[in-house]
Amino acid sequence: MTNFNIKRIERDIEKYLPTIIQRETTDDLLKTITITGCDLSHDLSYCKVYFTSVSDLDNKQMEKEANEAAPFIRGKLAKCMDIRNTPELHFVYDTSIAYGQNIENIINKLHEEK
Repeated sequence: MTNFNIKRIERDIEKYLPTIIQRETTDDLLKTITITGCDLSHDLSYCKVYFTSVSDLDNKQMEKEANEAAPFIRGKLAKCMDIRNTPELHFVYDTSIAYGQNIENIINKLHEEK
């Protein structure tokens, strides 16, 4: 499958997942999740979904909660998408936003010291 089609399917997954999580799940903890991106394998069987959350819960606990709901979310995703096999979802907490904020704080401190 061409790289263009994989990117298109990734965009579709990123588009449908927030709606599914907000409307279809009953867990209030899952409703605090924000999808930041996804990586789809070349054989379309596996999708790593990156997310952040405003919840005070530990990152590992949030990953565990999201991955427990992954089969349910995958079933709802299959109904929304027009592909033969819906990829298995694996949720990973995205630390890049916190990392970027940390770098920005360091740069601001350096500018203040001048």
